[in-house]
Amino acid sequence: MNPSERIDQLVAGLTDWRGKTLASIRKSILEADREIIEEWKWMGSPVWSRDGIIAVGNAHKDKVKLTFAHGARLPDPDKLFNASLEGNVWRAIDLFEGDKINARALKNLVRAAVDYNQIKLKSKAPVGTRVKVHKSKK
Repeated sequence: MNPSERIDQLVAGLTDWRGKTLASIRKSILEADREIIEEWKWMGSPVWSRDGIIAVGNAHKDKVKLTFAHGARLPDPDKLFNASLEGNVWRAIDLFEGDKINARALKNLVRAAVDYNQIKLKSKAPVGTRVKVHKSKK
């Protein structure tokens, strides 16, 4: 079974509000950028990536948690992050029964995460592949 099929199976197995919430989050993430790939990691966690991990989704007993790998570095003008705020790297969105997520704001956050990953990837390129800009002296 590929990762997307495993995520389908996870969502289908969550017959309460958590399944609907996770499906909605997943839809927004995949709509934010067509090149995002789905992965299955850490013995049962859906992971969305593009040039590095964007976010990890988990259904807990009382909530659905969406954790952004570099959330502390991302702009969050809509204040979606409401958990793990004290960390230096990770930030999360905890959704409880009855909560609605702003799909537009989530897509913007996902796009910011993709941008961050791409900038980070370019900065780690081998020295021979980096483009140097020389300022001319007048």
